[in-house]
Amino acid sequence: MGFVKSKDDIVVISAARTPFGKFGGSMRDIDIYDLGAIAMRNVLEKIGMAPEVIDEVWWGCGDTTNCKDPYTPVVARQSMLKAGIPPEVPSLYYDQACTTGMTTVKYGSRSIKLGEAKVVMTGGATSFSTVPFLLRNLRWEGKKHSSFQVEDPIIPLGYKDYAPVAVDSGDVAIEYGVSREEQDELAFASHQKYGQAWERGFFKNEMTPLELTKKDKKGNVISSKILDKDEQYRAEISMADLTKLKPIFGNPTCTAGNAPGMNDGATAQIITTRENAEKLGYEPLYTVVSVSAIALQPRIMPVSPAFAIKKCLDDSKLTIDDMKFIEINEAFACVPLVALKLLSNDRFLKSDYEAMVKEVSSKPILDNDNSKYQALKNILNVNGSAIAVGHPNTSSGARIMMTAAYNLKENGGGYATCAICGGLTQGAGAIIWVE
Repeated sequence: MGFVKSKDDIVVISAARTPFGKFGGSMRDIDIYDLGAIAMRNVLEKIGMAPEVIDEVWWGCGDTTNCKDPYTPVVARQSMLKAGIPPEVPSLYYDQACTTGMTTVKYGSRSIKLGEAKVVMTGGATSFSTVPFLLRNLRWEGKKHSSFQVEDPIIPLGYKDYAPVAVDSGDVAIEYGVSREEQDELAFASHQKYGQAWERGFFKNEMTPLELTKKDKKGNVISSKILDKDEQYRAEISMADLTKLKPIFGNPTCTAGNAPGMNDGATAQIITTRENAEKLGYEPLYTVVSVSAIALQPRIMPVSPAFAIKKCLDDSKLTIDDMKFIEINEAFACVPLVALKLLSNDRFLKSDYEAMVKEVSSKPILDNDNSKYQALKNILNVNGSAIAVGHPNTSSGARIMMTAAYNLKENGGGYATCAICGGLTQGAGAIIWVE
């Protein structure tokens, strides 16, 4: 039986993103508040919605060191004001690591279901390029200038009291039988699929071209260009290039080639109920059937997308076989592969969620169906994912939702499931439906 629509369904009526810039690339001078405002304006303009229609803003931002006001910068508020959203609109920005762009939909939906808002702006912005160096512990130590120690907060990327995320991910990949070769193959395919999708114009659905200008000291424009392709994409990449790269931070399998870069970008989606969308005269882009936010033991990050998807499947009473496509963020190539190992395991899918959490916390779950695993790989990230697109972390959850939706529209509708891992093993998942 197909999806049964309800007037209370949460629907996305507009979804758009900026191009994603590479680290130190074309977008490196864009302020984080301005970056968020660009995506907010784009998603409003895409459907001709007046900013006054927005009732709340839920926004992701994973870093405040790069803000002009690093102490309580109220990033969502500053971006929404720059986007022209009225100052009376309440907003919240928060950090749930890479899952944030997806969970803004979850938490914004709560406001709608509680009757506190009718139309909510969701999404997130990240700018790795504008992250500054840090000088810690100087305030009370009376150090001389010659004794300052400069710290780069993004090298190595991870959490200071834990192993780098690349190390944990590389170890978990080995535990689940995901080889370095298979990860390199997925990375290569990501670039190939992205190139094919871009050539047929697929990303024009979600990406708004960005005009980049340079001005002299008097404010006169001295040069300009249009960025309409994600800068992380490498058309010339080869398997030979990927196999030459050494693993990073001493992990066994994760390299700079089978992981995304540190990218700049912003995504935005507007959510409401189906009933309100009809009243306002907007056609839903897609319906949010289910959305989840989960967390597990900190070391096992690559398994979290599978658990987030399982929770959505359990809640919606759907099966993995109902899904036409799967989008799992390529935080590392091993992440979607480890997740598919679990999603091709009938026992994992049919067992009690808490029982699976307990089991995977102590040992890998390895009894998957290899033929099912290969079949799921065929519907995974069919237009490429973060390794080619880029991964501005608090933007990516929203990006994979809109990519899945536009892909379903291109292929006759149906269900897709999306998931993303987050630092210290958080996860977010969604099932979406396109008519």
